[in-house]
Amino acid sequence: MGAEEEFLLVDAESGRLAPRAADVLDIAEQAPAAACGGEFKHELLSTQVEAASGICSRLDDLGAQMFSAREVLSPAAERTGLRLVSSGTFPLSGEPTPVTQGSRFRRILELYAGVAADYQVCGCHIHVGVPDMEVAVAVTNHLRPWLPTLLALSVNSPYHQGTDTGYASWRMVQQSRFPGSGVPPHFASAAAYEHELARLVDCGSLADPKMSFWLARPSLRFPTVEFRAADAAATVGEALLQAALSRALVLTALAALSAGREAPPVREQVAAAAVWSASRYGIRGPAVHPSYERRVPALERVATLVDHVRPALEEAGDLSFVRSRIEEMAVRGTGAERQRAAGADGPGAVLRYLIGQTMSSSPPRSPHAAETASTARGGTGTPDPGGTP
Repeated sequence: MGAEEEFLLVDAESGRLAPRAADVLDIAEQAPAAACGGEFKHELLSTQVEAASGICSRLDDLGAQMFSAREVLSPAAERTGLRLVSSGTFPLSGEPTPVTQGSRFRRILELYAGVAADYQVCGCHIHVGVPDMEVAVAVTNHLRPWLPTLLALSVNSPYHQGTDTGYASWRMVQQSRFPGSGVPPHFASAAAYEHELARLVDCGSLADPKMSFWLARPSLRFPTVEFRAADAAATVGEALLQAALSRALVLTALAALSAGREAPPVREQVAAAAVWSASRYGIRGPAVHPSYERRVPALERVATLVDHVRPALEEAGDLSFVRSRIEEMAVRGTGAERQRAAGADGPGAVLRYLIGQTMSSSPPRSPHAAETASTARGGTGTPDPGGTP
């Protein structure tokens, strides 16, 4: 498995978004390659940078790489007078920012116009390895009922243009403006999946086959399933929660396929309702059960997810970490809730809180060791601005 994290760049003095990704990446790329095990990349807008991990089989290895990436990017940003922020949306008001140079980025802006021009959002994407494209498509079919719950656990974008939107993930609302967002359709085969992508390109709604906006999709570049439901993770620990659950969902789907079990049907409008409910409420309120087709408590749906993937979590040694992370989130709140708590002192306080939370401390020895350290530092329920896992 591997992870891709997107970050915002903010001017340290003005608090405005800063279109200086090239400067930050030039400095970050001078760090030893072993510093994070992966690579740093440009994103659509020049106010964003991305850190992509290497391939990992252990959750603690992935956590160490993600911590190291933040430890490289944060000082690189500081050397240029900037600060690194991990949030699904920027909490303050700001002007549209330049698109990153490159023909593909220009083509995307030309196609989507204003929808892309102010698409100032960041996500946390998890890749999980599978044998081939045919298996990736079959696995993705099994993921469809669970993608809204992954979103609910990740919500970290309540603000837009300096205003509390009332949503836990405004990023997902903005993403829904693009054609074909949300839970992916059910596909009968890899050929059907590739045919649909080609058709959407021919219809003019996708810039290219790699541009789909579904919350999970078989990768066209790697033998992986890519999860794209989560907001940018407030802390590495919350990103690792997404990674652990994503891998467990894939392993559970593979077991179901081996046993000859078909993916459960989910009606597209019910799936859309589930995504909307997750973006509106996170884990504090109703969720939509895709099979019962009615509302249930969101935390009940989270518990059902953990129960669904329990054997896979146990096999990977991740069950204790996942349970403790969810229990802590239920007490301390999601990223969106913690942003709102900081916002009681004004919009500027939200940004200061996000900067502090994004900055990483030393890489953990393991997720379990990091959890113990986190409890010792922040077990009273007070948000830990150091971004411990």
